[in-house]
Amino acid sequence: MEERKIGGRVVRLIRGDITDLEVEAFVFDITADLKLGSGYGGAIAQRGGPAVQKELDAAGHLPVGEALITTAGNMKASFIVHVNGPKFHEPDTEGKLRRAVSNALALAKEKGIREIAFPPIGTGLYQVPLDLCARVLMEEISGHLAGDTTLERVLLVALDSREWAPLVAQFSKGVSHAAA
Repeated sequence: MEERKIGGRVVRLIRGDITDLEVEAFVFDITADLKLGSGYGGAIAQRGGPAVQKELDAAGHLPVGEALITTAGNMKASFIVHVNGPKFHEPDTEGKLRRAVSNALALAKEKGIREIAFPPIGTGLYQVPLDLCARVLMEEISGHLAGDTTLERVLLVALDSREWAPLVAQFSKGVSHAAA
């Protein structure tokens, strides 16, 4: 576990299954049609129960770079912040990723959330480079925590060593607030 303070708040890097953490909220990268699908989506559907998909169905659609919040149903978390991050090699991958992370952080602030967990966004099936994702996460989170926010703790959650190494490398570098 790695930890640092930014603006008097804690950013912690951990390994684990984000859907099984005892946190107030966690972020999930979802497609525009708001269907939970397989992988983490399947875990959310199974562990959270039908309430999560029901709220997503009511919302209907989520443009790339946007975020919305739902209950976490029967899960240990209270909320899920769903983001529609960039897919494959879309134009402006970095900008879309920044908007998704920034919108997730803004929603957390709006809801008064004190603790949120972020996975690498779009780095599996959607092939967003892990190095890019780690850098954008650290820059956006650092910039947010240096300002006015309700967040007290942000967790960056790696499932495996493939995700862990780039997050640790970026975490170790620190962040240039000029880039945030």
